[in-house]
Amino acid sequence: MNVLVVGGAGYIGSHCVRQLIAAGHRPVVLDNLAYGHRAAVAPGVAFHELSLGDEAAVERVLRTEQIELVMHFAAYCYVGESVTDPLKYYFNNEVATLHLLRAMLAAGVKKFVFSSTCATYGVPATLPITELSPQAPINPYGQTKLDVENALKAVAHAHGLSFAAFRYFNAAGASEDGVIGEDHSPETHLIPLAFDAATGRRPQLEIFGTDYPTPDGTCLRDYVHVDDLSRAHIAVFPKLSAPGTALFYNLGTGRPTSNREVIRAVEKVTGRKIKMIESPRRPGDPPALYADSTKAQRELGWTIKFPDIDSIVATAWKWHSAHQTGYGR
Repeated sequence: MNVLVVGGAGYIGSHCVRQLIAAGHRPVVLDNLAYGHRAAVAPGVAFHELSLGDEAAVERVLRTEQIELVMHFAAYCYVGESVTDPLKYYFNNEVATLHLLRAMLAAGVKKFVFSSTCATYGVPATLPITELSPQAPINPYGQTKLDVENALKAVAHAHGLSFAAFRYFNAAGASEDGVIGEDHSPETHLIPLAFDAATGRRPQLEIFGTDYPTPDGTCLRDYVHVDDLSRAHIAVFPKLSAPGTALFYNLGTGRPTSNREVIRAVEKVTGRKIKMIESPRRPGDPPALYADSTKAQRELGWTIKFPDIDSIVATAWKWHSAHQTGYGR
């Protein structure tokens, strides 16, 4: 199919573009490059630098590129920033998505794959988290994603949109060949921050909370490889044929990994010791978050190629060690 990848120059979007090509589809990228990298887009892929607020231009791209399905990865995702600057998140994550949906309907495109998040669940009462777990976000980032999920259900009912929303846990890793990887500014994810500490690009690594009720006192999180995420998005395509289809899936390995275990994996692959600073817990950080992804595995035939933190970190290091200052440098 002809697939428009909104946010296709970003971390997950750029990996999905490559997986689409491998699966025989034709991706087209739309990105405003606020956080994405032009160098992350696979060579030969049509690229449109646009804002979703320009509905007329987005509609033209949908028509001229003969788009059949849209994948949307263009959200802001810094939880702390969403608390201090909520309007930035409501305008980009919600309003911009509504512009995109209206342009799609105008162009007659009614298949949509949405990048959602486990942050819609808030602090879970029970683990692992299933798709039926209560959704109670504790920050504006998670709330904006839940609001879009609800908007998608309404649009599906009113206009026959068919969509799948994937609730990610902790996306990590890089492409197996080391060509693309993770380059955020500012960087907030533990694995790249640990690489920076291991290679001396930062003097130390700060760990928030060492007194949680977990085996080693640090938070437990569910790390899932970015290419595994991407393959799930493509596997759902055949299920979007019927108008009004509304699907929701968790994407995680179901294997919780502690912060200390991540650091040990980074030390192992780099062969370097990381200097750590232990700091108090951050407000709103649950002790543990991990997924029950059996629904995606059962319904989509989704398989996890990178089931453990060592294999995920190894792919990330392959890219990071060759691109210590990010893309294009």
